[in-house]
Amino acid sequence: MKNIIQILALSLLPMAAFAQHLEAGILIGGANYVGDLSNNSSNLYLKETKLAAGAFVRQNFNDLFAVKLGFNWARISGQDANVRNDDYVHDRNLSFRSSLLELSLVGEWNILGYQPYGLARPFSPYLFAGIAGTKFNPKARYLGNWEELQPLGTEGQGMAGFDSPYKRFAFAIPFGVGVKYALTDRINLGLELGARPTFTDYLDDVSGDYVSYTELMAGNGQLAAALGNRTGELNENGEPAIVPTGTQRGDNAKKDWYFIVGITASYNFLDNGLMGGRKRGKRRAGCYN
Repeated sequence: MKNIIQILALSLLPMAAFAQHLEAGILIGGANYVGDLSNNSSNLYLKETKLAAGAFVRQNFNDLFAVKLGFNWARISGQDANVRNDDYVHDRNLSFRSSLLELSLVGEWNILGYQPYGLARPFSPYLFAGIAGTKFNPKARYLGNWEELQPLGTEGQGMAGFDSPYKRFAFAIPFGVGVKYALTDRINLGLELGARPTFTDYLDDVSGDYVSYTELMAGNGQLAAALGNRTGELNENGEPAIVPTGTQRGDNAKKDWYFIVGITASYNFLDNGLMGGRKRGKRRAGCYN
C-alpha cells in the first residue's frame, strides 16, 4: 500500500507543478465611499469617484482557487453640498477627502475554472473575499488649506469627558466580483469590483455628536471649533452656528464603506524549473478541456 501511494504521488507531481503558478500584476481604476458625508450613508455619488491604483501577487493553486496579496492606494471624498433632498444635511456643510493605503489578503474562486497555460481555460468570472488593513487620514479644506481633522478632535476627542482620538487605521473586509481573460499564456487582463466595509466610522471624521462652539474652542482650539460645525459658513454674516453639545452630527450607521473598481493586467510565471519551458500547443491544451 505504501508503494502504491508513493507511485501515485510521483505520478501526480507534474500535474501539481503545472496547476500551481505565481502571478504578479497591477490595478488602475477608481475609488468611492459611503458614509456620513454621502447623504448620511444613503447614497454613492459617482462624481466623487477618485483615482485608485495598486499592485498584487497571486498564487494560483489550481484552476479554481487562488490567493492574492494586494497593496492599493486610493483617494475618497464626500461633501454635504451634494445633497439636494435634505436641507438639514445640506446645511451641515461638512466635507472631507482622504488618501487610503490598503494591504489585503483575499481568496479567489474562479467560477468556470481558469488556466492560462495553453489557453486551456482563458476566461472566467471570479468571486473574492478576505481581510485588509487600511490607513486613512481625513482632511478638510479651510481658508485655502487642507487641514488634517483627526488631530483637531472635531467631536471633542481628547477633551475631559469625551472619547480618546480615533485611530487612523482600520481593518476592512474586502469582497467582490471580477472577470479575467488570458491574452496569452503569460498575459492576463481583468476587471474587478470590490466593496470594503470597515471597522471604523471615521473615514470622514464624522460619527457622533456636536460639541458646542465655545466648549470645543476652549478645549481643542479655534480650528477644531471652526471645522466641527461649518453651518455658519452658509450664513450671510458667516457667524458660527451655535448648537448645544450632544446635538446629532453624524448618522446612525456605525461603519463606513469604500469601494475600488479597476482594470487589472498581470504576468504569469509559468516556468518553475520542474517542467522546463512551456509553450502553447493545441495537443497539450486539449488535455484540459
